[in-house]
Amino acid sequence: MNNLYKDLIQDFLSYLGKERNLSKNTIVAYGHDLGRFFKFLIEYNSTLVNDLTKIDRQSIRHFLGSEFERRDTRPGRYGKNITARTIARELATIKSFFKYLVQIDKIKDNPAIHVQTPKIEKQIPNFVQQNKIEELMNMPDRSSLIGKRDHAILELFYATGIRLSELVGLNIGSINSDENLLKVVGKGDKERIVPFGDKAKNALEKYFREREHSWASDPTTPLFTGTREKRISVRTVQERLSKYLQQVLGGKKGASPHTLRHTFGTHLLDNDADIRSIQELLGHSSISSTQIYTKVNPEKIKKIYKKAHPHAS
Repeated sequence: MNNLYKDLIQDFLSYLGKERNLSKNTIVAYGHDLGRFFKFLIEYNSTLVNDLTKIDRQSIRHFLGSEFERRDTRPGRYGKNITARTIARELATIKSFFKYLVQIDKIKDNPAIHVQTPKIEKQIPNFVQQNKIEELMNMPDRSSLIGKRDHAILELFYATGIRLSELVGLNIGSINSDENLLKVVGKGDKERIVPFGDKAKNALEKYFREREHSWASDPTTPLFTGTREKRISVRTVQERLSKYLQQVLGGKKGASPHTLRHTFGTHLLDNDADIRSIQELLGHSSISSTQIYTKVNPEKIKKIYKKAHPHAS
């Protein structure tokens, strides 16, 4: 990739962070997508990378076509085809990049604007049934430090519905133990306050005692740790929780910490929470992300509608 594109991509990524306030993980994903796109262009037609105006819809479509034929190399997905969801995200990145180039007067028209996004089948998310929650919470061996930690993680995930990245980033100072409130730094560094119950609080306190900590400990101390009091890694949480969730879900695919986020949203809806409140608690920027839970339990939505709408019957 020539220096022109490297500089433009770097400027674009800086713009995403400073102006659009996107998270670091999202910005890294944008950079990865653009790197793959321009690598394709060099192999497809090297003259395109010397003149921005020569990149057209056809070349973008060819890139997407090559992605549909590509095989994944990530652990756990090795050899599988790239999903339509991934390709749709790559196209969204490309559209956003060219929109930025139009804004800064590098090009006149966005060649990606009329390229059709691949259809993505919205999947109903996995979640744990309410009658299985206690079974899940009892799985960790609470006679050990790791078991107490895992139990506290399960309880906090279920109590708050926070994201995996949010949980890993928590410190002891993130929690107001007097009010049972948790301060979370979510996507785009947006802060939100999430309440939690006594079960999660009690599990945390037992875990703290095992670590010789308390709510009065240094507020910058990581809430959850691995070996030598170092902050727990994303992979460790994924591996530990997937093991428990696989058992309670009967071996269903896709058991992950995100399953507990879906469980949180589903159980709130089941117990008459309104969709806007669920959106706020989950930290969704758009209500469309929260509406997936209405597909999990359409009968519940009908009951809420009949109860609340004057002309429902």
